[in-house]
This record gives sequence, C-alpha cells and structure tokens, in this order.
Amino acid sequence: MTELLQVRGLSVRYGMIEAVKDVSFAVSEGAIVSLVGANGAGKTTILRTISGLLPPVAGEVFFADQPLAHLPAHEIVASGLAHVPEGRRVFPRMTVRENLDLGAFVCGQGNNIDADLERVHTLFPILAERAGQKAGTLSGGEQQMLAIARALMSRPRLLMLDEPSMGLAPLITQRIFDIVAELREQGTTVLLVEQNAQAALSLADKGYVLESGSVVLVGTGADLLMNEDVRKAYLAE
Repeated sequence: MTELLQVRGLSVRYGMIEAVKDVSFAVSEGAIVSLVGANGAGKTTILRTISGLLPPVAGEVFFADQPLAHLPAHEIVASGLAHVPEGRRVFPRMTVRENLDLGAFVCGQGNNIDADLERVHTLFPILAERAGQKAGTLSGGEQQMLAIARALMSRPRLLMLDEPSMGLAPLITQRIFDIVAELREQGTTVLLVEQNAQAALSLADKGYVLESGSVVLVGTGADLLMNEDVRKAYLAE
C-alpha cells in the first residue's frame, strides 16, 4: 500500500517539557491507523503538529510525498488532510448548516457542495433534521457527528480523529466507530487517536502504542489486542 502520511523522527516540546520524543510512523492509503496510550502520552500533540498547529523541534512530516513543514494550517487542510479535534470544537452560535458550509470553504466558492452535503446527511441523517438548529444546542453525540461531517466537507484524503468517543454514551460511541469503518470502506484514510484501546485496535489495520511521548509497541490492530502488555495496561485485564 502507498504511504499517504509519513512521520519521521518527530519531537515536540512545550517549553522545557518534551511531549513527543523521536516518533516515527506511517499511515497507508485506505487504512485505519490507531494511536493509543494513556493521557499525556503525546497523542493529541502529534495530531496538532501534523495539522500545523504546533511547531516541531525536530523531525519531518510528509503527506502525499510532500513536506508539511512551514505550511500554515489552512494550506494543510486544502492539501487533503482534515483534523477533528478533541472536544469537537463546533461553532456553537452557528447553525448546523453554517458549520458544514465552513467545512466546505477550503474547496473554493465555485464548487458545488450539494454532493458533499448529501454524503454527510447520508452518514448522519440527524444533521439534515437539525440543519437550522444552533450547533451549541445539540447533544454531545450530535456535536461529534457534526464535527466529523464538517471535516468531511473539505473532501479529505486523510481524516484525523482525536478522541471521538470522549464523553459519549456507549450506543453513540458504537455508532461513531461504525461510521469510521464505513468511511474507510468509502476510501477515506483514517488516523485515529483514542483512549478506548479495545475499539480503536479492533478497527485498526495498524496500531502504535505510545508511552510518555514515545512509541513503545507497533503491530496490526489484531496483534496488539492479543499482546499481554497491551491487555494489562489498556484493556483492564
């Protein structure tokens, strides 16, 4: 498989604290890759750095064989890489439709977004019903669906999801993960950061386990689920 995203020797600091230490991994086109680990392992920092929101102190990031160094965040989105941040971050005073329109803005005003709207409404029918409703009045699960749908409106080749199950009821969590699997079937590559290791590795073609900013284990999702250390540390077994 073609490697769509390559992260090589990435290190990131917050002041004197080294949050990410010489991390390398790759995401093959058409795959789901999961980064798992406890709070503070560096997962969110990695996604924010890939997205251009944080500067690395060392290392390189390549997307579709192009370096992302020094590109502003909006140009990274325009290149086909979308990031759904932890905590959803929808625009609460704007309607559902306005949030979706903002997601499509990077595609240019001349583009017809009807097909994109139809796609996200098929994935998330509730968003069609709530089109005129303020995003801040949605439930947590509906806001997560909106955040994912807004990212999809930019027509990404790679979708990065940061803790999509956080704070959601089990049934909604399962629905979100079902949609992630469906997106992969539709051809969208996914980089998933998730504390729910069981769900994340069950979906993953490949997984990376992080501890204290470093990669400590690599394997297929199935292999990591069977790993005794992973089961003890992250699956409460």
